[in-house]
Amino acid sequence: MIFSNEYVGYLARKTVRGLLDAKVIKTAKPQLLSERVAAGLLDELKLEDRINEEVRLILETYQEDMRRTGASYPEMFKKVKMELARKYKAVL
Repeated sequence: MIFSNEYVGYLARKTVRGLLDAKVIKTAKPQLLSERVAAGLLDELKLEDRINEEVRLILETYQEDMRRTGASYPEMFKKVKMELARKYKAVL
């Protein structure tokens, strides 16, 4: 994952504080809300890691075919990743 858990928590707290200060949302428990926002952010950020791992497994299966045809691993990685992102309706 690109960001540390601490930084994601910081982003969640800043986001919640900004929304509360702008009176966009109201809550009696800002700490709980920040924790839930952080959990949601972490889940979304980890999705890309899960997609990358799945791409690696798929390309490992086709490794011999790729070698025979001279396909570029980085190019194939990018194509398969975009297909999986579309399949999971993820924005990367």
